[in-house]
Amino acid sequence: MGAEASLVEIFVSAQGEGPEVGRTTVFVRFGGCDLRCGWCDSPGTWRPGAVCRLEVEAGRGVFEERANPLPIDVVVEHIERLAPRRSTWISLTGGEPLLQPDAVEAVVDRLHAAGRRIYLETHGLHAAALARMVERIDLVSMDWKLASDVQWGPRVTPLPGEDFHDAHAAFLRVARRARAVYVKVVVTPSTRDAELDAMLDRIAAIDPSTPLVIQPVTPTGSVRERPDADRLLGWLARAESRLADVRLVPQTHPIYGAR
Repeated sequence: MGAEASLVEIFVSAQGEGPEVGRTTVFVRFGGCDLRCGWCDSPGTWRPGAVCRLEVEAGRGVFEERANPLPIDVVVEHIERLAPRRSTWISLTGGEPLLQPDAVEAVVDRLHAAGRRIYLETHGLHAAALARMVERIDLVSMDWKLASDVQWGPRVTPLPGEDFHDAHAAFLRVARRARAVYVKVVVTPSTRDAELDAMLDRIAAIDPSTPLVIQPVTPTGSVRERPDADRLLGWLARAESRLADVRLVPQTHPIYGAR
């Protein structure tokens, strides 16, 4: 039997984060995540589910349910149905998609062969999984997790590295082989200057031209407020002193209700 994917949903919306914010995107949300972020807005993706939701018609918000796991043919056919334009971004997101490397690689291979634009959204820790398919991905959006608000999930053996930084650095070295990559860091009132500096040190050592998006947290979960403007603008200046392309961009999708 070929690869299968355990999904949460496939739907169409506007990209709500990062440099491609506002662009129509088909989201293919994989189930399962090995991290627990205090501000996570989709805890329903932490564990694979028995069924997934498939939007019936682009933008209509009507879904049908299918049993997991789905054959890759079904996944790709549904993506093609929702995104007839070749220019539409196809986001492979989660959860954490790279926990299902066989399924993600099979989807990437099919989409790449069809000339689709592939946008991988990942927590940026599983470098070996990414290496299997990175040259066929158009844009890697990698989070840089900060231990002030993020922990490993239950029954997970942590990857080596101090507060995620070394594992993220290893991932970024692989991600640079994609057509494009950017780093996104979510900042909260708990964020410490020292952990931002540790991130900046590693990005600058690898490639200081790597785009960095500083994303103020959208209050949810255990995080109840955003950092104040002075801290946000201070962090922006701090990052701009080290890196060539830094942007301070909040999430937009809560405005129109997409998750």
